[in-house]
Amino acid sequence: MPEILIRNAHSVLTMDDEGRELAGADILIRGGLIAEIGQGLATQGEIVEAGGCVVTPGLVNTHHHLYQTLTRAVPGGQDALLFGWLQTLYPIWARFGPEEMRISALTGLAELALSGCTLTSDHLYLYPNGARLDDTIDAALEIGLRFHATRGAMSIGESEGGLPPDALVEDEAAILDDCIRVIDAFHDPSEGAMIRVGVAPCSPFSVSRELMRDAALLARDKGVMLHTHLAENDEDIAYSEAQFGCRPGQYAEELGWTGPDVWHAHCVKLDGQEIDLFAQSRTGVAHCPCSNCRLGSGIAPVRAMVDAGVPVGLGVDGSASNDSSNLMAEARQAMLLQRVTRGADAMSAREALRLATRGGAEVLGRHDCGHIAPGKRADLALWDVTGIDSAGSWDKAALLLAGPQRVRHLFVEGRQVVRDGRLMTIDLGATLARQEALARALVV
Repeated sequence: MPEILIRNAHSVLTMDDEGRELAGADILIRGGLIAEIGQGLATQGEIVEAGGCVVTPGLVNTHHHLYQTLTRAVPGGQDALLFGWLQTLYPIWARFGPEEMRISALTGLAELALSGCTLTSDHLYLYPNGARLDDTIDAALEIGLRFHATRGAMSIGESEGGLPPDALVEDEAAILDDCIRVIDAFHDPSEGAMIRVGVAPCSPFSVSRELMRDAALLARDKGVMLHTHLAENDEDIAYSEAQFGCRPGQYAEELGWTGPDVWHAHCVKLDGQEIDLFAQSRTGVAHCPCSNCRLGSGIAPVRAMVDAGVPVGLGVDGSASNDSSNLMAEARQAMLLQRVTRGADAMSAREALRLATRGGAEVLGRHDCGHIAPGKRADLALWDVTGIDSAGSWDKAALLLAGPQRVRHLFVEGRQVVRDGRLMTIDLGATLARQEALARALVV
């Protein structure tokens, strides 16, 4: 892989321990790593002129359901709370197969890349008609994003008091067997890994207590991370108290679902004791503000979590409850919602951007990503601040206040995935045409 020199950036937001911001800086990329940062650097390789650009670490998405890009704005689910929304969409998702999973993942990953994302997790918890986790992993390898796939599952259907249709649930022994299969086939624990795999039962209301416990034991035996939904809305809390006799945080702790190898999606309704538990155990949270707004779930206490020391990253969640996969928009929404609840000084633009980069990388256990420093992975987003979005801005580095939400250039492991706002790795037009055809076939 040839050297690449990113030259004369307007500013570089390093997100390093000192929070340094460097004006007029160069970044030298060699062998997929950041080799050097400074001024007046030279190379015999490719030069990318970065004048008029702010450079940030690639954004990190800690929660997604990529398959949902085929079911945006579905009538009947547009104005429903979480449980009703799920019950509307489950029968549609039951008609998916391997191609729907792969094409929807390609579309969602493309949208993420164009919004500056270089590392994303995905929570796939249903496998109808022969679909497998392999389908989304193939899509990630094709598009070139760093990918943390999670093998989700549902095992309690409607006939046993769960939410999903019985046709979408799986036998628990088969779930655990397939977790072992995909971990053995795809998980790369090494630094710089492009693919990692986690274990991720969908939620406490769609799997048994036994599967939650067994999943935690399996994940720790294999050395992989754990992920699920938790405390998403008032219905979620009521279900936990009625079925388990405790709040979600206590349920998670009892079953081994706390610790630095665990991250939970949403956590909108965590109380003070649960926040302290997560802080002390270093349990991570994927904050999904746009989805939480769309489903009327509430505003997560992110300021309290961060102040207590809970690891927090951002997630776009699925496009059936967010409508887009734009991580830059997610970061802005996170900032605005904390200001709505706690005042204009509750969260700065730079702090929200840190959640979207360094914060997310730490939640996913990726200390090799998320900030710009020699020896870290060359996952970089270049934002053009000479356009109309930033016109008149006195602080070009405050991207979430007056800056573009689409990236100009994107590098993952030193490979250029987006150039001048266009994807370099797939035929986006052909992908979108197939996406539209598959979506139309699902409409009945």
